[in-house]
Amino acid sequence: MDPAPPPDSPHAGPAAPPAPELLARRRFLSRVSIALSAAAAAVVGVPVVGFLLAPLFRRSPQQWRAVGAADSFKLNETVSVTFEDASPLSWSGVTARTAAWLRHDADGFTAFSVNCTHLGCPVQWLADAQLFLCPCHGGVYNSDGAVAAGPPPRPLPRYPVRVRRGQVEILTSPIPLV
Repeated sequence: MDPAPPPDSPHAGPAAPPAPELLARRRFLSRVSIALSAAAAAVVGVPVVGFLLAPLFRRSPQQWRAVGAADSFKLNETVSVTFEDASPLSWSGVTARTAAWLRHDADGFTAFSVNCTHLGCPVQWLADAQLFLCPCHGGVYNSDGAVAAGPPPRPLPRYPVRVRRGQVEILTSPIPLV
């Protein structure tokens, strides 16, 4: 006489259909699982989509800011000028102040960003060498903002400059790293 095969072996007879309450529970848990997965996808997806679409709707604020009287800047000299950021927040306080390097030469005024195009570190003006230097990573720029040495991929960004009613004005914008 052969022993009966265990109930879970492939030689066992046809399995009994699951009970209706078991099917209802599986259907319910399956729907809850799908709903929770959809909610998690929405929680993750909405900010990602917003981040990707934001540049299409955001306009970079720009504003002309006076930085000093035109006759107060010496010819062939580069100086640091400060002004309020183009997009200050109400809680920014002192950090809403930013700066630029302003050069006055025979052709007029040129304003350079104080931020290196490598990683945004502040550059320093070395008057004796007539160079801008980024002390963080060794970036060096000529007096015209062109890259002289180091890792910076592009020249120093320039701000548009105008002289209006005897005042030198810079068209400000958020930190120009690109």
